[in-house]
This record gives sequence, C-alpha cells and structure tokens, in this order.
Amino acid sequence: MKHLDELTAGMTLASDLIASDGRLLFKSGTELEDRHLTLLKRVGVTEVDVEAGTGDLSDDQIREIEEYVRDFFLYVDPDFAPAIQLFHLALNLTANSVAEGWELPDLNQRRATNVEHMEDLFLIGMGSPDTIVKHESELTSFPDIYFRIKEVLEDESASADKIAKIVSTDMSLAAKLIKLVNSPLYGFPQTIDSVSRAVALVGAKELSTLALGISAINYFHDIPAELVDMKTFWRHSITCGIFAKLLAGTQTGLAPERFFIAGLLHDVGRLIMFKKLPYASTEAMLFARENSIPLVEAERSIMEFCHTDISEPLLASWKFPEGLSNMINFHHNPMEFPNPLEPAIIHIADNMANAVEIAQGGMYVLPGIDEEAWEISGVKPEMLEGIVEQYKEQIDIILSAFT
Repeated sequence: MKHLDELTAGMTLASDLIASDGRLLFKSGTELEDRHLTLLKRVGVTEVDVEAGTGDLSDDQIREIEEYVRDFFLYVDPDFAPAIQLFHLALNLTANSVAEGWELPDLNQRRATNVEHMEDLFLIGMGSPDTIVKHESELTSFPDIYFRIKEVLEDESASADKIAKIVSTDMSLAAKLIKLVNSPLYGFPQTIDSVSRAVALVGAKELSTLALGISAINYFHDIPAELVDMKTFWRHSITCGIFAKLLAGTQTGLAPERFFIAGLLHDVGRLIMFKKLPYASTEAMLFARENSIPLVEAERSIMEFCHTDISEPLLASWKFPEGLSNMINFHHNPMEFPNPLEPAIIHIADNMANAVEIAQGGMYVLPGIDEEAWEISGVKPEMLEGIVEQYKEQIDIILSAFT
C-alpha cells in the first residue's frame, strides 16, 4: 500500500479501488495518470494498493538483474532481433519480480540435492533410447482411457455423444476438460457445464486431442521428488503449450489446440529419463547449470542422447498421433523435419517458456532459436510482447485446471 502523497503517474493499481461508499473508482491494472490522482484527492482516498515498480530498484539491483538475465541468453545469437526482444521481455519480468520482493537465486539454490542414493537402471552407453522405453512400457501399463479416446479420435464416424460418454467415464479427466474449456485457453463467453456441451462447442477431434494429452500426463506419478519439482516441470510444459497455441493462432489453417498438447508434452521424454536414469539426469542438469549450456546439450554430453531421442520410441509405443509426435520429436531441430512449420512453433514456444521463467527462478539457459525456423513461423519480433501479455493473463487459470 502507498499513501496518496507517494503516488505518481505511471503506477499501476494492484487491486480494484473502492470508494468509502462502495463505488468502484478504478479497476485493478489501471495505470494512474495525473487526472486519476486529482480525483483520488477530491474523494478523500488516503491509501492505494499499487504494483511494485522497477523505479523502486537501485542502480546496483538493476545491474545485478541484467547480469542474471544475460546468463540465460549465452547460447542465443545476441544480434538476432527476436532474441533481443525476448531478452528485454525477460529483463522486465525479472525486474518486476524483484521489485515485488522476489530474490535472485544463487547457484546453490538451483542445484539438485539428496540424489546420492539414486541408481540408474542403465549404465551410460549401455541403454539405448529404444531399450529404455521398452523396459518402461513392460513394467507399467498405460491408462485404458487413453486408448479408448484414441480409438474414437481415429473413427471419423464417432458421434459427439459417444465421445462425451467415453470421456465422462473418467471423472478426473472430465473435470479437467471442463475447467480447460471454461478457461482462457478457449475464451468462450458462456459457462460450459458438461462434456457433451464442450464437445459440441470445441469439436469432437479437438476435445479428443485435449483429452488424449491430459490422460498421457496421468501416466507420470512416480518421478523422484528429489530430482525435479513436478509442479515446476508441468508449469514449464503448460507455459510452452500456451505459447504454442498463441503462436499457432497467428497462422491460418492450423488447429491451435493441437499445438497446446504438443507444447504440453514436448519434454515427455525427460520424464522417462528421470525415472530410468535419475543420477545421469542429475549430472546433466548440473552440467547444464554450471556451464551455462542448454539442458538438451548437456543431456547429449552426459548420456549420448537427449529427451527427444527418448520421446520418439515412447510416443510410437503409445501409438500417439503422428502429427503431434513429430512436433514433439523435432522441436529442437525443426528444420530437419520435411514439414518444419509445426515443430518450429513448438521450438519457438519452448524458448519463450524458458525466457519468461527466468523471472520465476528458471534454471536453464535458452536452447536458442533457429533463424530459419523463426522465418518460416511468420512471427515478428514486435508481436512477442503481446503474446507474453496474453500468456500472463492465462497461465494461472489454466495451471489451476491441472492441479
């Protein structure tokens, strides 16, 4: 809270400003102007809840923030216009977080701890991605609901009613779908209160694809807590999904919902690595952090393969839709795929997710944006700020649908 005498034009309201008689004076998010300050004095307002501003930071703090953020961009071409724009966006987000009380983490806070007891099921060089995935699939059965939805997805004649009935047999899945359909992910003006209504509005294939992705998430429930904070992992995944959907929405002829699911599952190969190679995964994470290189490059250095090498046989064993699989498997090297546009969007979304997470304690440098992938995406650097603003409005609501 700030006293009226401390207010200056340019400050932003952190909550709705209500007069003593109950009238709404200004809504949360209003940027105060001189005329607003004059009105507040006239009506007798003495204190106002405003967002912390970067103007409250010292020169030393700003320099420290710049150095901190720059470390995450060491693997990115500093002269590449989209990278420059992402750097400034990440810098502003981080400065705002610090102004609001967040402290920049040091290296020790970003290390994995208590992992000495973990044992890898495969020695380095002894387990190929195929054998690792085969071992995993032999031990754990996949959710039955996944294959029932997939069967419907492949049936062109399946009715909306049939799809709704199958989805409704899994109450947790149905509840998440309804939450997501009512979230900014779709932006429907009216409340949707049933799966059948969701199918009718969203579309049978679109909703089935969404259900497929969510049911796949439910497979992963025994990842070592010491190795990775799953809330952070899924936040990154959902963030990538939101950016992928927003980026796809700038194109014509693309189904944005598919891109949300591809973004959501883009790091699914890492989850198998965490389960089967926990110690090697830790080595890769520490190597990436201590040497300021992308995690994907650290995986290749430590294990001689990376998470997309795992996701390829994994998604094949799930019989995951080929188009979605290709987006996931090629998101680090989109230009190696014959139709690179779709994996290129996931590629850019992943970099954007890493950039915005710097302000939340992100641990890994950006993997880098392929310039050809950027060019074919059709996205302009000046569009990034608006996309990030849309993401900020959506992330907490969409995240809550999964938790």
